[in-house]
Amino acid sequence: MAKITGIKCIRTRKNGTWTIVKVMTDQDGLYGLGSASDVYNPEAVVQIIEQLLAPLLIGKDAANIEDLWQTMYMSGYWRNGALLHTAIGGIDMALWDIKGKEAGLPVYQLLGGACRAAVPCYGHAGGKDIAELKEDVHRFMEEGYTVIRVQMGGYGGGGFIDRDKANIPQQAWGSGPVFDEQSYLHAIPHMFEQLRNEFGMGVQFTHDVHEHLTPVNAIQLAKRVEPYSLFFLEDAIAPEQIGWYRHLRQQCATPQAVGELFVNPQEWTQLIKEQLIDFIRVRVSKAGGISACRKIAALAEAFGVRTAWQEGGENDPVNQAAAVHLDMAIWNFGIQEVNHFKPEEKDAFEGHIKRKGGYLYPSQKPGLGIELDELKAQQLLGEGWSKSVYFNPYQLDRKADGTLVRP
Repeated sequence: MAKITGIKCIRTRKNGTWTIVKVMTDQDGLYGLGSASDVYNPEAVVQIIEQLLAPLLIGKDAANIEDLWQTMYMSGYWRNGALLHTAIGGIDMALWDIKGKEAGLPVYQLLGGACRAAVPCYGHAGGKDIAELKEDVHRFMEEGYTVIRVQMGGYGGGGFIDRDKANIPQQAWGSGPVFDEQSYLHAIPHMFEQLRNEFGMGVQFTHDVHEHLTPVNAIQLAKRVEPYSLFFLEDAIAPEQIGWYRHLRQQCATPQAVGELFVNPQEWTQLIKEQLIDFIRVRVSKAGGISACRKIAALAEAFGVRTAWQEGGENDPVNQAAAVHLDMAIWNFGIQEVNHFKPEEKDAFEGHIKRKGGYLYPSQKPGLGIELDELKAQQLLGEGWSKSVYFNPYQLDRKADGTLVRP
């Protein structure tokens, strides 16, 4: 069997926001690709891979994926952190890619074979007002989507007030619009009322709260939108307050999707076991890769919870490929978030996932079916790129008094 001879990180996309892991072996031309992208802390993930995990795995048998995963998981003593799991996830995907290439089969075949012909996905519709949003929903419906996420001007949209109209204190903090929970609680149910009047019940909608609300207001929102039959309400409550999902479930039947920020099994295990959520939405790389996510899916299946792996606009084609291979093989799959890439980005990733209408189609080539042109990857970085000056923190919102709003 193939032995690991080296692991390297390839930074790509504009400003190096993507990190692709390449695991090399002692067999000629046999290597695997994985995603270890973290748009806010990319170099920290690279250092974990290069300083801790790569020296640990070189010389090991690439076929022993489960043992290698457990070895990486415990190698830093402290575990269940976002950066370590992202590093593990990238290598884990690459090892499954290698195994598929050795077997001559797509990864989803190694996971048990196809449960469906293609992977349903949902589009992201938005607009600064209801007229623009309706227009965008029409566009996605014309493209063939039957499930569409709807946002009124991005996360928290509908809840922002211009500073000149808000009651802000003297020497107020911040400079942009302020977020007001009551405005949001009024705007979003009104948005769904207008969408249902326009489109009827023939299209399914999701909405991402992005944890902008206090728990009791999140429950109020879930109750107020219940008449509009959402496909799911996403991340209504922050991970620090997940105990409130028990109260939410008692109050209404709006389907709940959660997990975009989850990295620790203790965050999702009880929510699944107590049947407090309907969709688990961790990102494949953030949970620790394909090995971790197939276990999450098995736990979820036992309790009637479906998967809806998170992508996000900053994510890369390799993570998307790993998610779609899982989607193909998991019986309790629910829906897949879709990513959109520029033509030059897709050109650098031969075999990337294809989208037609509201479906995603994996490559039928062995492994993840995706290859990276490293020269084109270098060209995507742009001129003057330097990892030493990378600074890209998450942009935070504030309330009128200056209090930060948790994303």
